[in-house]
Amino acid sequence: MTQEPLPSWRKGAARSAIVNFVTRVTDPDGPAFVPPADRIATFDNDGTLWCERPVLAQCFFAQERLDALIVRDPAIAARDPFKAYAERDVPRMKELGKRALLEVLTAVHGGSTEEEFAAIVQEWLGRATNPVLGRRFVDLTYRPQIELLAYLRANGFRNFIVSGGGIDVIRGFSEQAYGIPRECVIGSSQQLAFEMRGDTGVIVKQASLNSFDDREVKPVNIALHIGRRPILAFGNSDGDLAMMRYTLSGEGARMALLLHHDDDAREFAYDRDFLLSPLAEALDRAGEYGITKVSMKDDWASIFA
Repeated sequence: MTQEPLPSWRKGAARSAIVNFVTRVTDPDGPAFVPPADRIATFDNDGTLWCERPVLAQCFFAQERLDALIVRDPAIAARDPFKAYAERDVPRMKELGKRALLEVLTAVHGGSTEEEFAAIVQEWLGRATNPVLGRRFVDLTYRPQIELLAYLRANGFRNFIVSGGGIDVIRGFSEQAYGIPRECVIGSSQQLAFEMRGDTGVIVKQASLNSFDDREVKPVNIALHIGRRPILAFGNSDGDLAMMRYTLSGEGARMALLLHHDDDAREFAYDRDFLLSPLAEALDRAGEYGITKVSMKDDWASIFA
């Protein structure tokens, strides 16, 4: 007997919409058929594929790396955006926004080669723990989303991560956690330079931001790096809204999904008042825009993988 797809999704409108959509676009004899080359699915990461509370995982990474930098250069702690993160000043962090987080990350890793940074990320991911849930961040991926990614792959989709988070941090776990290869990750990035160190050519991170992959920049980077408009997009905040509307405004069958964190018993309940990635317009106007809302409380039978 063949197991029904998406076993961690409860039967309901959201699950039915996903299965019906995938069935329609993969039926070669149907009017909504989409060739495999165009079956592109894009997913936000923080709050969509893994837990982002109490704050984004990369906030903890940035704070730890900044603390180490301040030991070597104490003067940096007096300047924004570093001061807010050094002092764990949450209201000021919220005021500065997500871009400031990426500016901290880029500044503290300027001068690192891509191999050196990858080693730093792997060491941190191996031990870093969510302070509220008491589990490693990499163990707090969402089971229903892992199933959805696998279901899409089995039906000829190519899955991409399109995140406001740092691209190289996500690349450090995307393949193992999600089955998404590192070359299929789009995220915020810092300036890079090529250098010869002895006889070895290396890529060196510069202490400046290259692309802040949030809001309207997401569809721009999708066009730049993928070169095809997605037919399915999944997000959880207003930072993903441009990506979802870009997806829906193409020709043919399209789907955009919005995850609403409304389960304070099994995870967290939040939306418009979240620290760095609020959800307001997308939640209020989902129906108008044609976005399918997914309730963590009602649509997911289990949460974590």
